[in-house]
Amino acid sequence: MQEVYEFLKKCGTYYLATVEGDQPRVRPFGTVDIFEDKLYFQTGLVKNVAKQIAANPKVEICAFQDGTWLRVAGKAILDERIEAQEHMLAAYPSLGRMYKAGDGNTAVYYLKDAEAVFSSFSAAPKTVKF
Repeated sequence: MQEVYEFLKKCGTYYLATVEGDQPRVRPFGTVDIFEDKLYFQTGLVKNVAKQIAANPKVEICAFQDGTWLRVAGKAILDERIEAQEHMLAAYPSLGRMYKAGDGNTAVYYLKDAEAVFSSFSAAPKTVKF
């Protein structure tokens, strides 16, 4: 999981896919955090992405850098604890303009039953499960 975190952190921007009905939805994300040995991302509860995750928690992340791409599939679990929100917001102080722990909008999710696959055109794929 640490390798996945470091890859996503270095990329800066990755893409998160959700499903809305039968339509895939993909958007850029930039938050990634490790809290209590789980990989987290953050958004706002008022956003469509949060509504899509509530309806179907299966998500997939895709990122690319230096000729290697990463796909991470798993179930996004909402962690409503203030401590988890505070940890994420401390890692991304710039989010403080839009989010505050306990504000009723800040949503942090961790990935459960995740499978990450690192791929490139020059090496065999590497799978990490967490």
